[in-house]
Amino acid sequence: MPDTSPPPARIPDASADWWHQAVVYQVYPRSFRDLNGDGLGDIAGVTERLPYLQQLGVDAVWLSPFYPSALADGGYDVDDYRDVDPRLGTLEQFDEMVAEAHRRGIKVIVDIVPNHSSDRHAWFAEALAAAPGSPARDRYVFRDGTGPDGSQPPSDWMSHFGGPAWTRVPDGQWYLHLFAREQPDFNWSNPEVREDFLHTLRFWSDRGVDGFRVDVAHALAKDLSEPLRNYGGSHPDSVTGLPLDGSHPLFDREEVHEIFREWRKVLDSYDPPRSAVAEAWLATERRVLYARPDELGQAFNFEFLIAPWSAEQFRVQIDSALSAAAVAGASATWVLSNHDVVRHRSRYALPAGTDLNGWLRSGGTTPAPDDERGLRRARAATMLMLALPGSAYLYQGEELGLPEVADLAPDVLQDPIWERTGHAEKGRDGCRVPLPWTREGSSFGFGDAGAWLPQPASFGEWSAEAQDGVEGSTLELYRAALRLRRELEGDESLQWIDAGLTAATQVLRLRRSTGWESITNLSDTDIDLPAGEVLLASGPLGAGTVPPNTTVWLQFRAS
Repeated sequence: MPDTSPPPARIPDASADWWHQAVVYQVYPRSFRDLNGDGLGDIAGVTERLPYLQQLGVDAVWLSPFYPSALADGGYDVDDYRDVDPRLGTLEQFDEMVAEAHRRGIKVIVDIVPNHSSDRHAWFAEALAAAPGSPARDRYVFRDGTGPDGSQPPSDWMSHFGGPAWTRVPDGQWYLHLFAREQPDFNWSNPEVREDFLHTLRFWSDRGVDGFRVDVAHALAKDLSEPLRNYGGSHPDSVTGLPLDGSHPLFDREEVHEIFREWRKVLDSYDPPRSAVAEAWLATERRVLYARPDELGQAFNFEFLIAPWSAEQFRVQIDSALSAAAVAGASATWVLSNHDVVRHRSRYALPAGTDLNGWLRSGGTTPAPDDERGLRRARAATMLMLALPGSAYLYQGEELGLPEVADLAPDVLQDPIWERTGHAEKGRDGCRVPLPWTREGSSFGFGDAGAWLPQPASFGEWSAEAQDGVEGSTLELYRAALRLRRELEGDESLQWIDAGLTAATQVLRLRRSTGWESITNLSDTDIDLPAGEVLLASGPLGAGTVPPNTTVWLQFRAS
């Protein structure tokens, strides 16, 4: 693993809590911008588009994995945690990107993948070459099989991508992988594993990285005592189905918090301290434990993402997240789309309760989406999200209003979910299709050699070029909302205004400390527009009314 000394990096905002109300833009590097013309997005492409992100108005950019990888799982199978995939660039280009981002006042957050490495990692190659019971194998989770000849997996644990979570090696032992077989799980009881990740945190922090997004944060600690505990052969719904006492053998165990307290000591050794946010698909009362000040500081709020189009449900999730964050001493987080879920424009275009896997299998035709309604709701939901106190995480392309590409042909799918589920689930490729930058061209400006996933012909009309400067476009809406958010932002409090606008009427009205209000009409009928100066609306307003599926921001004026 190269350990090239990093150049000094200038961090533009030394505030230790810059992330409390930041807007963070997620870049999936392989799908963002391809500058070297090989069909994959790259680090130089990110650097080239930093002016675009600065104009958009984001506070930070989060880069999904850019490390050396066979791409068995879109880069989340990491060969080397302290290098850049040569197809994406070099460490020097990464340093240039960080320096340029900082020059433009943009922080840099990188993905860290601590639950598993790739099967090409030097440690795993060493483990395969070593004997059972060796120190090399102890860095991972190797076990003897069950049955008279050991030919059955050690337990009934299942992979998130389908099938058993165990793969047998030639000498007869089995190794654990909660995801693809190319992603062997680390043994976090091993001190060498713990120390190596502390080294990785220091490596990127020394290069000027401002924070970390922690992949699968709730799965690191496992109960590996013998005999391994079976749990019925299927994963529980990790948001609502896991026990709340940390007793599951694989997920959300109490021991995981010791790991992150070690991490926080390293992160706090920098000035300013490095931020961190946990990806933990858990119920609110468990998720916020990862966000405590002596641990990671933040955790993604996925319950807001999966909430149905309902004023009551949105309010429940907002209140729950704000209360839990306050108790934990953290700030709330909000997200509507990312690289693992159907884009929210398309989710909101579908009837309530739609089986998204089934919809993707149908190529996006059954049920037929109401695309116009989906876009209206997506814009309204985004403005509601940006009105809330806490950090907002945006996913690349949502500022263009991109829909899910649901009709990708089976022969182009890359997500391991497709094969691991026996073609029962298409997976996540539809939200990872490379971005359109221009109206025309073989890849709409993504790169000169086409794109690693095919883009639909309609992408040209949604491109950044087609929307730039166009009044009412989704891109200009995001730019205006982020500019206003920064100007209006107050403390991390929120006041609900219910007078005449109640959950029964499917309306959310809230006020922030600096005197501005956000009103979201989730109903099917127009509502009266309250008194005040209209600052921004997610769609056209009526004569003194807010139409359905619309959010409006007002400067409050007492009547």
